[in-house]
Amino acid sequence: MEKKWTTIIEPKKKLFDLRLKELWEYRDLVYLFVKRDFSTKYKQTILGPLWFIIQPLFVTIVQTVVFGNMAKLPTDGVPQFLFYMAGNIMWIYFSTCLSNTSNTFTGNASIFGKIYFPRLTTPVSNVISSLVNFFIQFVMFLGFLVYFIARGSDIHITWVAALTPLMVLEMAILGMGCGIIISSLTTKYRDLQVMVSFGIQLWMYFSPVIIASSSLSEGGYTALMCNPVSPVIELMRYGWLGSGTAPMLFWGISWIVSIIVLFIGIVIFNRVERTFMDTV
Repeated sequence: MEKKWTTIIEPKKKLFDLRLKELWEYRDLVYLFVKRDFSTKYKQTILGPLWFIIQPLFVTIVQTVVFGNMAKLPTDGVPQFLFYMAGNIMWIYFSTCLSNTSNTFTGNASIFGKIYFPRLTTPVSNVISSLVNFFIQFVMFLGFLVYFIARGSDIHITWVAALTPLMVLEMAILGMGCGIIISSLTTKYRDLQVMVSFGIQLWMYFSPVIIASSSLSEGGYTALMCNPVSPVIELMRYGWLGSGTAPMLFWGISWIVSIIVLFIGIVIFNRVERTFMDTV
């Protein structure tokens, strides 16, 4: 009697073989990975999920004291605390997506070697779990925003604020793309994993997280906007605080760069996936 198989596991023959249908079929596994990330990250901690709030809050306070009060860096006339927090929550989401997905192969080698499932479920789950963190931090930002508006601060919410979901989506795409590229390369070159945290910190200083882009010269502004993260942070502030500019042209270029990075990342990811167990 001929057996009829419900699932046939075959190696990917094309470099850009997404198998999105298969990824959707394993959506329950993505949920379990997201749940695992939460339970393991804050297990045996005293404050637990409160770290979602403490991290951007503490960083914002330090930046307000050091760069706002001591260094006297301009913040486009808006409260320093809101200026830095608006940049931080978007930057933290991007950097978290990047750092979490950068160890996809090395961090999950024991699971990958025992059972089959779409490998993209792990970076996708990392992006989703980071999105939950962002949502909590964004609600906190809105709370402070209402407080400063009630105090009479010169804040103007513009129509660009409605584009926030697209900004977050782009940061997820760019962070995941960069992360899986690094993850694929670290299967052979472990040195890259050590450099990730340093590279992320360096990248932040080339983004308008601390400095107001309006204080730069025209050439400096253009150079800053070449960083694909910069237009998103600038739009975040312009949308919710009414400060800075709305660099829509640079944002469009940033979207193109993000999609290209994700495309290259998936191509490299699919290629390394075939033989990574021999090198990890």
